[in-house]
Amino acid sequence: MDVAPLIHKLADTHSLSLDEYEALIVNRSEASAKLLRNLAVRERVRIYGRTVYVRGLIEVSNICRNDCLYCGIRRSNPNCERYRLTPEEILSCADEGYTLGFRTFVLQGGEDSYFNDDVLGSVVREIKSRHPDCAVTLSMGERSRESYAYLRECGADRYLLRHETADETHYTQLHPREMSYAHRMNCLHELRELGYAVGCGFMVGSPFQTAKHIAQDLKFIETFRPEMCGIGPFIPHKDTPFKDYPAGTLELTCYLLSIIRLIHPSVLLPATTALGTIDPMGREKGIMSGANVVMPNLSPVNVRKKYELYDNKICTGEESAQCRECLNSRMKAIGYEIVTCRGDVIREAV
Repeated sequence: MDVAPLIHKLADTHSLSLDEYEALIVNRSEASAKLLRNLAVRERVRIYGRTVYVRGLIEVSNICRNDCLYCGIRRSNPNCERYRLTPEEILSCADEGYTLGFRTFVLQGGEDSYFNDDVLGSVVREIKSRHPDCAVTLSMGERSRESYAYLRECGADRYLLRHETADETHYTQLHPREMSYAHRMNCLHELRELGYAVGCGFMVGSPFQTAKHIAQDLKFIETFRPEMCGIGPFIPHKDTPFKDYPAGTLELTCYLLSIIRLIHPSVLLPATTALGTIDPMGREKGIMSGANVVMPNLSPVNVRKKYELYDNKICTGEESAQCRECLNSRMKAIGYEIVTCRGDVIREAV
């Protein structure tokens, strides 16, 4: 099947039916990937130019109450060497990042009960007090509406919460019984209602995932219209039930990055660390497929390897925030340039 007409339809209307999204995935080829890539890059250059936004990632804790079947920091993994940054350590990372030029900080962690509203709220308030020209993004999992509202009052600007899959049955195959697809989706809608810039996303090639599941993910992104969307290849972790499942591919991930750019042209779209893990040029290939964000690591060097959601995570070199110039050189080599602003979504370009 020639999917070029579907690709042009998507570029023109930013919408396809579920069946059309599925057909676009099932019938992909080198030719369709090239067409998608060219149209996606045209859109991201039209809106954002050839700039790449950087976020300073601070991985605050690998302690998690959840037991997601794919995750290396799941609570039942006895081989995970646990750590938790103190508020002072988090603030020190942010201070260092500010000196390095970062103007967005992403606080990411497992669902660690230590980071209650008082603790996390005070950290957010202090970052915003010290660096009022910066944005604070949280990626701290499922919380109550009251918690999200309080953290927003403290100054949090954005919240990342991957939906993981837009199919309820598939969700139950990836998560323990006590976790709920309905609750995950409700959290995303509450974040939107509370005024956050919201990020969702999913793993590409996760166990049991079909083309139909991916089509549902794309339709959800089309209708929800997140400000940010994080996708990356599934990479198995040796201490999880999915240790023997094959990893997702760079090819399909980049193909989907291009599709998402055409669905929602102004979306903030990261080229993830997972892409760089499965291919030395993975993040560059993500940028060349329509992504426009990278998130180098500001966490203390001694904990970076411990935040291991999947095997073989890269944790030295250009993913480090301290090596921002190395990363900038790599982006310049493919015709892009890192910028040190807050990197807000350009809403009027939608």
